[in-house]
Amino acid sequence: MIKEVKRNYLEINSILDLKEGDKPTNDYSLHLIDPINFQLNKFFYKSIGKNHNWIDRLSWSEENWMKYVSSENVRTYVFKFKDDLVGFFELIFHPEKKETEIAYFGILEEFQNKKLGSYLLSEAIKKSFANNVHRVWVHTCSLDHKNALNNYISRGMKIFKTEILNI
Repeated sequence: MIKEVKRNYLEINSILDLKEGDKPTNDYSLHLIDPINFQLNKFFYKSIGKNHNWIDRLSWSEENWMKYVSSENVRTYVFKFKDDLVGFFELIFHPEKKETEIAYFGILEEFQNKKLGSYLLSEAIKKSFANNVHRVWVHTCSLDHKNALNNYISRGMKIFKTEILNI
């Protein structure tokens, strides 16, 4: 069965354009995964992605995962409530273009619809701009969480490209 999917590419070109989401209580924290731990990336990818058709990495070997997270241009941040995992984002820095891609971003199902995504996305954008870039971009599609596109736009990102895919 072929399904039509709409993919939107969004960008923000200045930290001054960021409209920050509200910070949750101090029980929430954000941490750079250091040292790297590909198992955490893999866990979030599978757990969040199962509801959004994230399939491109399902066939990756442990070696592929380790190589990816070991790249000097990849950073993964984990969002927690006390000691519980809540969500994550992966940033890929492209120093030659002075830009950052928010490669993956998501919140575990049990923490969704609690207005945490706006804060987490704000932090992803701030962490991205901290590397002296001129552009932060992401893509989302109609298979992602129903609030994903609105969250990106509400944080100040603008659509720069749209495409229709048949999968």
